[in-house]
Amino acid sequence: MIIAYMNDIVKRYGSFRALDHVNLEVEKGEILGLLGPNGAGKTTLIHALAGLIKVDSGDISLFGKKLNDHIMEIKQQIGLVTQDITIFDDLTARENLEFFGGIYGLRGAELKQRVDETLAFVRLTDRAKNLPAKFSGGMKRRLNIACALVHRPKLLIMDEPTVGIDLQSRNYILESVRELQKQGTTILYTTHYMEEVQSLASKIVIMDQGHVIAKGTLEELVENIQHEEKIHLEVIDEPTSETLEELRSLNGVKQVIHNKKKIQIISSGGAENVDNVLAVVKKAGGVRSVTAEKPTLEDVFLTLTGKTLRDGEEE
Repeated sequence: MIIAYMNDIVKRYGSFRALDHVNLEVEKGEILGLLGPNGAGKTTLIHALAGLIKVDSGDISLFGKKLNDHIMEIKQQIGLVTQDITIFDDLTARENLEFFGGIYGLRGAELKQRVDETLAFVRLTDRAKNLPAKFSGGMKRRLNIACALVHRPKLLIMDEPTVGIDLQSRNYILESVRELQKQGTTILYTTHYMEEVQSLASKIVIMDQGHVIAKGTLEELVENIQHEEKIHLEVIDEPTSETLEELRSLNGVKQVIHNKKKIQIISSGGAENVDNVLAVVKKAGGVRSVTAEKPTLEDVFLTLTGKTLRDGEEE
């Protein structure tokens, strides 16, 4: 079931198209990982989906309803975790949640229950009466997430939720995202950390220059892109020039690099040369270890965009 749908979306800023005929579907219960280099349009897409900006053309629907026609009703069912921390330092953790819960119409006993549950979920119950000004960066991030969760949104949009925090807090947030999915929350997750998307996302969308340029599962993206395959060997005896030449002559081999008893072999995608390489090396004295690198999400990203993901702040 599709709960969020963007059809042919265009958003201009002057003559610049931040979103250029974007189509996007978010299915109920999934974690959709959104990746793109700086200026790709990710933040613009998020703001459009959350109803924070108006688009110039195209249609956005959430929960089966047009965003423009039901914007207030739809916003009640969305939680937005912003990249910039948007909590109040002069309110306690509990008061922050009470404020944001009140914005979503929670009152009385229901508000208190939701606040208590959410504080427990982000492990801040013992800090409920403390001011966030004294919190660590990781604790502030967790409170920021809590403010987006207190009303139990059906769709949670997370924009760089782990920026600038320690490893322990980051791992906790990733665990929380998985738990929210188990509870039925649909999540749109954008990050500069490729490994987060690899570990979390059931589907991945890659954007560049305002376009969606690829989408699918990790396995589908890797399968659809032709990559070099790398084999790393440590051999018993340093290879002779004859052995190196025989390795270079194998079908699909593009490069053989060796440093004493270590050899790296780069083959064209699909060459599947591990068995052939081992046969050559075993004849020449044997092998101590062998590892074959499979294509990764980062390989796909670099192939499609020609850019690195972590090269500064988002647009």
